[in-house]
Order: sequence, then structure tokens, then C-alpha cells
Amino acid sequence: MAAIFKRATISALATALTLTLACSTASAASWNENFDGGVPADWTQVNNSDPLGTTSWFQGNPTVFNAFEGAANSYAAANFNSGDDVAAISTWLITPTHSYNNGDVLTFYTRTTDTSFWPDRLEVRFSTVGGTDVGHSADSVGTFQKQLLSINPNQDLFGYPEGWTKFTATIGGLSGPTNGALAFRYFVDDGGPAGDNSNFIGIDSVSVSAVPEPSTYLMMGLGLGALGLLRKRKAQA
Repeated sequence: MAAIFKRATISALATALTLTLACSTASAASWNENFDGGVPADWTQVNNSDPLGTTSWFQGNPTVFNAFEGAANSYAAANFNSGDDVAAISTWLITPTHSYNNGDVLTFYTRTTDTSFWPDRLEVRFSTVGGTDVGHSADSVGTFQKQLLSINPNQDLFGYPEGWTKFTATIGGLSGPTNGALAFRYFVDDGGPAGDNSNFIGIDSVSVSAVPEPSTYLMMGLGLGALGLLRKRKAQA
């Protein structure tokens, strides 16, 4: 009888641990981008600046500064030429759609030039439906309603880091696994070649670290409970 119970308990433990593994990998976003080949072809660029300039996001320029890691030009950059004359700059770099869970963490590095006298600003936004809809004006955000982070939100002089600096943002407020997209928005008022703001920024070493779904912890509890029961029964045998 004890042998039968032992086999049944081991079976339950194996099932619980199998479910744990499945739940920890299902629907989890985990990816990284180092821009070794420039701006990836599957990332979307949208320039809604007004008036529109001559550039959007582009491969990094080592004559301005080197990448955080890798080849000197292996970062993504945006600058004042996103707009023309005096411009409201709104230049988007949008990731492909992935499935995200609460607690997934975005990490990246960013900087501007040394001793920049033209303030920059960067937003990180999230769309809970994915895709690339950011609207059609400098003020619009489309489906990217959730702002995860704003770097130098008041466009303060010397408010943007002048050396590569790590930033993180945690995705939350989701009802469950969600197909969504992240976006970097170079967003500067009174920018452009003739404006008082906007210079040159870069982003590098972008990654998302996935966390297990909440159900994982339940399955782990069941698995550990089964293991404890097995040890107790064995001790009594």
C-alpha cells in the first residue's frame, strides 16, 4: 500500500513540476537588441514631427560618441534633424509585437553628447494591443497610451545623461498575458535646427526580461507540497 501511495505521489509531483515549467515559459517576452546591424528591419520608425525634418532614427555615429558596447556605431540614434526649423519633435522607434506579462522588465542604456546645451527628452511607451499605431500628429500617441518612463521630462538643461546610463521600466496593469509593443519616442518641444532644444541621443543594449506568470507560483506550491508529502510518507514507512 505504501509503495502504491509513493508511486502516486511521485506522479503528482512530476505533473506539478511539468506544469510549473510550462507556465514559466508560456506567453513570456524575453528578448534583446544591441543594434549591431543598425536599426533592425522589423522595428518600425514613425516621424510625426511638425514641421517634418530630414531624419528619423538611424544607426549611431561614432564621431559623436561610441556605442555602450560592441562596435562603435552599434546603437540607435535620433537628433534635432527629426524636425525642420523650430519643430515639435515626435519620432518613434517601435519594437515588434510580443506577448508580455505583469512584471516583465525593460532595460536599456541611453545618453546624449558631452556638455549638451540643447536639452533632449525620451519617452518609453507601451501599447496593450501591439502594432504601430501612434497617430498622425506630434502630440498623438495612438494606442501607446501607457507611459512607462520619461527621461528629462521637463527638458532641463543638462537633464539628460551625458554618459551611457542604465534605465529600467516594469510592465504592469495587464489583465493577463498581453500581445503588446514597446516604443521609444524622441519627444522634444521647441526642437529642430532653429529651436532652443534637441541635440542628439542614442539608445543601446535594449532587453526585456520575462518573469513567470502568477500561475507558476501556484504550480510550484503544489509541487513542493507533493514533495513534502512524499518525504513525510517515506519517514513513516
